[in-house]
Amino acid sequence: MAMAVAMGLPPIVLSSFTQSPCLERRTAGLRGVAPLRFPKLRSVQIRAATGVETSPPSNAAGASSSKEIIPDTELTITKTSFGTIGLSVGLGLLSYGFGAYFTFLPGSEWSALMLTYGFPLAIIGMALKYAELKPVPCITYADAFALRESQTTPILTQVRNDVTRFRYGDEQHLEEALKRIFRYGLGGGIQRRNAPTLTSIREEVSQDGFYTLVLVFEAKALKLPEFETRQAKFTSFFGPGVTAKISTPEPNIYEVALVADKGLQPSDATPASPSS
Repeated sequence: MAMAVAMGLPPIVLSSFTQSPCLERRTAGLRGVAPLRFPKLRSVQIRAATGVETSPPSNAAGASSSKEIIPDTELTITKTSFGTIGLSVGLGLLSYGFGAYFTFLPGSEWSALMLTYGFPLAIIGMALKYAELKPVPCITYADAFALRESQTTPILTQVRNDVTRFRYGDEQHLEEALKRIFRYGLGGGIQRRNAPTLTSIREEVSQDGFYTLVLVFEAKALKLPEFETRQAKFTSFFGPGVTAKISTPEPNIYEVALVADKGLQPSDATPASPSS
């Protein structure tokens, strides 16, 4: 009844079912059976919650977003897959050409021309798609982006541009560099099948305030000492003006941080601030 009143409906009067005289007389006539008496119904008031308590926001999200990431919105022809373009255009011309040739689609007078150009385009697209090496993802932090133009070196710029575009005919990114550093199949080197694979790159600022390009490799068959013994080779190959630092944040993952310190130590020079 309380709910009905709260909803604006007229109250419903219930008969006193528990205290009915007829029911008591009928039950009292039974031998050995006490009269049935039902408990009285009690009205319970129900109040709607005026608000929902919410827990305070977690600080995990704020910690993860402490560094601003600059999205890669640059559109260049090198970041476009020529294999996908050739295959899509070639198959489109072939499909429409066959449809027009058998009069399923209009333009039968152009069917021969579409078939003539569609077939080689599709073949070239499939060949490029087979030999295609996809670019690796690049994470750029805002503070590193501000220092890129003033502190990066031409070699680091070339490395970043090469690994973030489509390549054709190469088995992996930085193939020539890794071949010289790890000396595939030579004395003191490693087997080619054990070569590390570049999975991503990252632009950040070192603790000393220098622009740093981090190369992230996956190498299940190598150990950290095999990278550390070649630290000087990484420095010389990607130099001048670069110092390589090796670390392993997790198993089978190795990071080569190429710090653009111009060969100077923090005590020798003060790097430019990101705001300058």
